[in-house]
Amino acid sequence: MTDPEGISIPVFQLADAVGGEVEGDPERLVYRGAPFDHADETAVTFAETPALLKKLPDCRAGAVVVPKSCAQPFDGKTFPARIRHEKPRLAFAKIMAMFHPKKRPFAGISPEASIGRGVSVGSETVVGPNAFVGNRAVLGDRVVIYPGVFVGDDVSIGDDTQIMANVTVMDGCIIGCRVIIHAGTVIGSDGFGFAPDGDAHYKIPQAGIVEIGDDVEIGACNTIDRATFGSTRIGCGVKTDNMVHIAHNVRVGDHSLIVAQAGIAGSVQIGNRVTIAGQAGIAGHLVIGDDAIIGPRAGVVRNVDSGRVVSGTPDMDHRLWLRVQRAIPGLPGLAKQVQEMEKRLRSLEQASGENNDSITDR
Repeated sequence: MTDPEGISIPVFQLADAVGGEVEGDPERLVYRGAPFDHADETAVTFAETPALLKKLPDCRAGAVVVPKSCAQPFDGKTFPARIRHEKPRLAFAKIMAMFHPKKRPFAGISPEASIGRGVSVGSETVVGPNAFVGNRAVLGDRVVIYPGVFVGDDVSIGDDTQIMANVTVMDGCIIGCRVIIHAGTVIGSDGFGFAPDGDAHYKIPQAGIVEIGDDVEIGACNTIDRATFGSTRIGCGVKTDNMVHIAHNVRVGDHSLIVAQAGIAGSVQIGNRVTIAGQAGIAGHLVIGDDAIIGPRAGVVRNVDSGRVVSGTPDMDHRLWLRVQRAIPGLPGLAKQVQEMEKRLRSLEQASGENNDSITDR
């Protein structure tokens, strides 16, 4: 076998890197990661679900990551090695990163970049062509600023952060270490604040900033508004999908997940490890407790307690929402039954009235 991309890693090295245990041939070389059903002898894959574990005898991968508790015996006949791990999916993600190491797209500060006065630039930091870095900005070590990025005055960007093409980081915002901000995102746009003035609306100055913690990943085309006062805060380890809107003065707790097209109105307080599913909307000034889950397309209009799972619009307990969804297809038939019952009731009332009139006439 040959390595088409120049990377070959023995199985024991993969296992050591993720804290797994090798069964079979520890010297077996693999060259890439692949999905279970498409993995051949050159690839490493993983099997975690009962359905995939049942298919292990048919697997032809070079190596497979399996749960530590996997009870299936291993004889090395169908594939030469496997790695036991408590969390196969997590282990496979780390293995994939070994085959796809981060590449620095260019070196140094491009002569086509615009660098303001008093800018502090750390070691090994890269600024691409047509990027703009404002006055007094602070760029940490090994920061990568891709082409077309705008970094405003007094912005601070921590070590090992990557700002992808055409991102905007407005004045005064603070970005932590090891952050990834994907293309087209705007950090620090003005919050939506206006005071009524007769038939018009007077803009309320948005004097705060956005502060993003360490190890955050912001998807493409997000908009995160600066605070009216103080800061809009994105906690450490938060991950957002594409096209997410976070309004002014929102605070998102550590390690929360926000999925595509979700919208969070102003001054919402979101706890730690919260999951907000796609297209969910949260009304302003609410509190979402730790470990809560907001279902897809939910419309949240009241506080959500810690650990609670809600769905639907307006939001309700997820189990109740499931019952409602099961009932909805039967509503047309139920409406027809009600109409028929109303007709029968009117007929009975009419018949009863005619009988009463007959008795009275006697």
